[in-house]
Amino acid sequence: MPHDDRLLRHALELAQQASAFASPNPTVGCVLTTPQGEVLGEGAHWYDRRDHAEIAALKQAAEHGHSVAGATAYVTLEPCTVSGRTGPCAEALVQARIARCVIATADPNPLVHGKGIELLQRASIEVEVAEPASEIGTRARRLNDAFAFSIVRDRPFVTLKSALSVDGRLAPAQHEPGKPFWLTGEAARADVQRLRHEHDALLTGIGTVLADDPSLNDRTGLPRRRPLLRVVLDSSLRLPLRSQLVLSAQNDLLVLCSDDADRQRIRLLEQAGAEVLCLPSTEPKLVLQELHRRKLLSVLLEAGSAMNGAFLQEKLVDRVVLYFAELELGKDAVPFARNGTSPFDLQFRLSELKRSTFPRGSSEDIRLAGYLHDPWAGL
Repeated sequence: MPHDDRLLRHALELAQQASAFASPNPTVGCVLTTPQGEVLGEGAHWYDRRDHAEIAALKQAAEHGHSVAGATAYVTLEPCTVSGRTGPCAEALVQARIARCVIATADPNPLVHGKGIELLQRASIEVEVAEPASEIGTRARRLNDAFAFSIVRDRPFVTLKSALSVDGRLAPAQHEPGKPFWLTGEAARADVQRLRHEHDALLTGIGTVLADDPSLNDRTGLPRRRPLLRVVLDSSLRLPLRSQLVLSAQNDLLVLCSDDADRQRIRLLEQAGAEVLCLPSTEPKLVLQELHRRKLLSVLLEAGSAMNGAFLQEKLVDRVVLYFAELELGKDAVPFARNGTSPFDLQFRLSELKRSTFPRGSSEDIRLAGYLHDPWAGL
């Protein structure tokens, strides 16, 4: 239909508007229309409201007194066939007697993948699915990268973010402890805040905290369903009680330490508002297992050389976002990754590499972003 792309784009916009409120479920939008494209009802999935996008659209159509018999449903993700907090959406569409369903992308969940389409077709509903490589198919997948990856791989989708000098260094060899050293300008740093807003958790190490005393929060001011969880790997609990992280803790600070950490120190941090969890070790795989157990789909790694190197070495980085400033720090400055990985070599390994720039006085900061692992691989 000539209006299919327009209505799928509208469904994608609805999904995008609810994207900060859907996790740990997928981000989904739905538009119900007459065969001629007149909107009868629309909706998106907001986790706390329980209803999936299709149910929200059906309810809105009913509230407006519209019958959806013979209607077309435009859905950004294949309607589900399993019962969880709500019933199967594919069955709800069948019972509503729609005639056609246009889907932006199949569901990556192995319990659903292809089954929603099959159920609709068995009910004589015409089904069309956008090509994965099309603009709409790609947009729909990008909205649910983290969900697709985590549900298949049983761990969160990890994005490594670093701000670097033009010669690929993280920071000067020496700078005043407890005070951040800004490599990039305000425009690039504002983009980092938007990046944080897109994630469920931010992960860093105690070395970064002691060096910069950062707050590491989401300062976009945009609403979200749950606060950005700030996670610190701190084996021996060196995290200062007067650090910005601890002073600003509001049920959004998790400190991961080793089993032999000092118990008195644990009590003091907990009294200050931090959650402290002892693990057999703070090696990357165990850390991600714990975050997955907490139903966190996406993790932003903002750390130093040691953690960058460890996560890259274990192949636990899935996406990379690098900000380059036009400033040279020299060979004695802090390297990007302790395992010797060069950020310049790394960028050549990225797929879907995108470059953007941010003004900074008479110069500019450069952002390079791409994937090390395709979250939809095999689907």
